[in-house]
Amino acid sequence: MSEVANLPPQVQERLLRLQQVQRSLQTVLTQKQQVELETSETEQALTELGALTEEAVIYRSIGSLLVKSEKDKVEVDLRERKELLDTRVQVLNKQEERLRTQLNQLQAKLRRDLSPESSSSTVARS
Repeated sequence: MSEVANLPPQVQERLLRLQQVQRSLQTVLTQKQQVELETSETEQALTELGALTEEAVIYRSIGSLLVKSEKDKVEVDLRERKELLDTRVQVLNKQEERLRTQLNQLQAKLRRDLSPESSSSTVARS
């Protein structure tokens, strides 16, 4: 930690920003994984629902209750949920892309800041 304290304030700020971006990226990746899992489960439910007859008895989970529902209503709700999840994945993909770009830019700037040539030119200017 004492090595970080010896760095110029601008470099310290970049290191902090890099850590923030890394945490944000990890959060986005976790959210994306959860949404993709839910999308997969929704697709599987739609597939199973499509294989049922119109007379099949269907129950929907509402909290800790199971409530009898109509097949058409459940199918419409699942399709709407899938659309919402697909949109959410697109948003998360854009966030991931933006954060990865920021991360790469910060890493490049830090490499420049911490390279031996940079240190010697900073010392020469001082």
